Order: sequence, then structure tokens, then C-alpha cells
Amino acid sequence: MTKKRSKRVRWGRVFGALLLLGIFMVGLFTVSQYIEGTYNALNQPFQKAEADSFQGEKNTTEAVNVLLLGSDSRGEESARTDSIMVAHYNPQTHKVKLISLMRDMYVTIPEHGQQKLNAAYSFGGAELLRETIKMNFGLDIHHYAIVDFEGFVKAVDLLVPGGIEVEIPYEMSDGIGMTLEEGTQQLHGEQLLGYVRFRQDRLSDFGRVQRQQEVVSKLKEEAVSLNSVTKLPKLLDLMSTYVETNLDTPTLLTIGKDILTNETGDIQTLRLPEDGSFENETYDGVGEVLEVDFEQSKDALEKFL
Repeated sequence: MTKKRSKRVRWGRVFGALLLLGIFMVGLFTVSQYIEGTYNALNQPFQKAEADSFQGEKNTTEAVNVLLLGSDSRGEESARTDSIMVAHYNPQTHKVKLISLMRDMYVTIPEHGQQKLNAAYSFGGAELLRETIKMNFGLDIHHYAIVDFEGFVKAVDLLVPGGIEVEIPYEMSDGIGMTLEEGTQQLHGEQLLGYVRFRQDRLSDFGRVQRQQEVVSKLKEEAVSLNSVTKLPKLLDLMSTYVETNLDTPTLLTIGKDILTNETGDIQTLRLPEDGSFENETYDGVGEVLEVDFEQSKDALEKFL
């Protein structure tokens, strides 16, 4: 009489196989979500209200300079910009650099004489601001992006749902519709917008520009640590509603992917004017301005880029 051998189930191998299958399924789902989201994003054209008038050279084979604007418009026809930045992206090195331009710099605006820098947007939109930056600083701008503040809030909450940790030096409340307490705080989208827009800074507008650069850098760090590349299509979908730009979606995808996969490394920042290259002045009809040493600013830009 022959005895049948009982087969032992090797549960370790079974568990390992199930684990690998689970990882594969999660990866497949993530990739499919990314592809579907990317397809949807590519079929969502961005708002381009100023694209026809904007004359920046469309050359993406070399480094790209994008004029980033946050408009403080609340329904007025003649709005000034709440923030003026230039994002510099090099497709060869994958590096991103960020230049903040102080809005109170006293500059020459084509056909409008000497005014504060942010008046250029009020007079002639993104194109006149591009011309003004080129005339005064010699910097070529290729594209523009105007960010709606509601879109900023939604993008922050999408990328970093847990919020961003910042150190608030003193209570902030005037003009931002909320109160941010002194000390270390974890801020979500709406609060973070208040933090970067607060104007009664003890360092005047210099403190606000510093906070803007801080938030951009921290957002990038947090997004990278959370491996947010799979959120890029949803972010693009948000942008199609809340961002006006003449950048095409494939270029945005390339830059966004490099940033979110940390190909870019740390974002380097520059503020113009630099310390020691300006004086505070007051002029009738214009108010307090920054008288800038433009040659020194041009040299700083050249070294930075």
C-alpha cells in the first residue's frame, strides 16, 4: 500500500509572491492614472488672453525665462502685480533658478517715463512688463504665467495636503483676512497665501519677497519628498483653470517632472535689487521708490544665470 506525501505550503514564498503582485498592481494603477491624467491635461488648453500681444521669443531649445506674476486684481480693469518673479529653466542641466524683482524699483517704462516697476503691468499687461524688464535689466523673457490666487491655494492643498511648516516672526493679520500667530506654524493653502501676501512687514517689501522665495523653495522640497510626480496631471488640470500662460503643456510637463523628481536639485534664488545696490527715495506722484544701480543689477544677473 503506497502512502501519499502531504505537501507543505511554503507560506513565505506565497506571501512574497502576493506582495510582489500587490506592488505590481499598485504601480500599474499609478502609471495608468498618470497616463490618463496626462492625456486629459494635454487636451485642456490654457487661458491665453495676453498671448497674442506677448512678444517674447519662443525658444525652448535653450534656457527658458518665464515671467511669473501674481496679480492683486479684485475686479479692477487696471491691476498691478502683487509679485513679480522670473523662473529660469535650463533643459540641458535641468536646473531651476528664481529671480524676484522688487515691484517698487524706479524704472523707465516704454512710452510712460519713470514709474514703479509694477506700474508697467497696469499700463500694458505682461508684454509691457516684459519690455520694461528687458530695457532696464537686459533680461530676455520668453514666456509668461499669471497666477490666480485661488489656484495657488488649490495647488498647495493638492501637492502638500499636510501643509508647509514656517516660522512666523510676529503676529500677521492686517490686510490678509486672517490672523497668523507668532511661532512655528503648519500652514495650508489659504493660510500660506496670507503669509506670502502680508504687506505690513517690519522689513517692508523685502520681507514679503523673502517669504515668497521661502514658500516656493519649501513647496518644491515637500512636493519632492512626497513623490508628487503622479499629481502632475491634476496640477496641470488646475492650472488650466487658474493660470493664464503662453507656455505649451508638453513644456510644462517636462519642467514639472524635473522639479517633482528632484532632477533640478535645490532652487537657487536672487533678489533684485541686491543689498548695497539701491537707495530709498520719495517722488511726488509716485511715492516711495527704490533708486537702483542698474549696472550692478545687470552684473548680478549675469553671474547668477
